Amino acid sequence: MPLKLVILDRDGTINRASDEFVKSPEEWHPLPGALEAISRLNHAGFHVVLATNQSGLGRGLFDMAALNAVHAHMIKSLAAVGGRIDAIFYCPHTPDEGCGCRKPWPGLFGQIAERYGVSLEGVPCIGDSLRDMQAAEASGCIPHLVCTGRHPELLGQPLPAGFPASTRVHADLAACADHLLGAAALNTPRA
Repeated sequence: MPLKLVILDRDGTINRASDEFVKSPEEWHPLPGALEAISRLNHAGFHVVLATNQSGLGRGLFDMAALNAVHAHMIKSLAAVGGRIDAIFYCPHTPDEGCGCRKPWPGLFGQIAERYGVSLEGVPCIGDSLRDMQAAEASGCIPHLVCTGRHPELLGQPLPAGFPASTRVHADLAACADHLLGAAALNTPRA
């Protein structure tokens, strides 16, 4: 049976984004319904993997201990509702470092494909920004934009130039999970 994988962005998708960066567990606040949405995906057999730009590391705004503390808090919060993140991939670089792992570049996605030994063709990728959608498309994923972060104005609107034509738009992570679970149910063979 093929691996059911979904790739999520973190800030603006699972938790509230901050222009000041999420630097501690106290600054990490889940978006309404997001943790429960991940739990529902897990219970439907999806492996949920995080791909997140964390340039606050490269900017010196927080260190690895702080990032690990934020992720430990997120994992504990998820466990409280029966959910889990299977792996976390992050880019620590600043935008001007020119690395290949910072979204919109697909480097993190290549790491995910290598770790799991799979093609990412057709894998859902959920994020809140143009760069998430561009990295998803460059990796063969299906881009799903949630309007809970950088682009709340796009719900029900035509996508601006630069967004992949295959981008699907959802109000939030819960609505996207509903969509994915509905599509999975349609593709499940009936006895």
